[in-house]
Amino acid sequence: MTYTRKEILDGFVKGRTYEKEDFIKNPLNKGDYECCRFINCNFQEAELGGVKFQDCEFVSCDLSLAKLAKTSFGKVNFLDCKMLGMRFDDCNKYGLTLSFRNCILNHSCFFRMKLTKTVFKNTQLHEVDFSGSDFSQAIFQECDLARAVFQNTILERADFKTSYNYSIDPAMNRIKKAKFSITGIVGLLDKYDIEIE
Repeated sequence: MTYTRKEILDGFVKGRTYEKEDFIKNPLNKGDYECCRFINCNFQEAELGGVKFQDCEFVSCDLSLAKLAKTSFGKVNFLDCKMLGMRFDDCNKYGLTLSFRNCILNHSCFFRMKLTKTVFKNTQLHEVDFSGSDFSQAIFQECDLARAVFQNTILERADFKTSYNYSIDPAMNRIKKAKFSITGIVGLLDKYDIEIE
């Protein structure tokens, strides 16, 4: 990967596509990335602190355990990405807008974040921490939420109709007008240890 002299001096990159880059061997320059695409890139355990991504797309990338201290994600889409143990709660909260499709986000953390209207489609969210967060009007479409933690989470008008394996205590979370399927209703009654047939 080569940067132009102007990109290095300005710290601003726009409309560039990075494909099959290993950002462990060749770290991504700190700066602002706008309308960029990252395809089949390796960010595993990469230091992304302070980097700004605006209107960017990550496709088939591995971002597992990437360090996100004050990283900015504005209107960023993740497609077919592996993102284990991501600490999104370390990100810059201003303008944070994310969407996920066909991703693996197991063991990631969204603690005390405001991510209203976030879209998760066909995404694995095992043991993800949503505690204290605002995910009102979020869409969880065909997501596996096994052992995900919902505690003091705002889920008003969120859509869980096609998702499964969740356990959400209505007494510990705000779920007014949230949508659930009949088959998924058992996930709201787990604490009662009752059998529904």
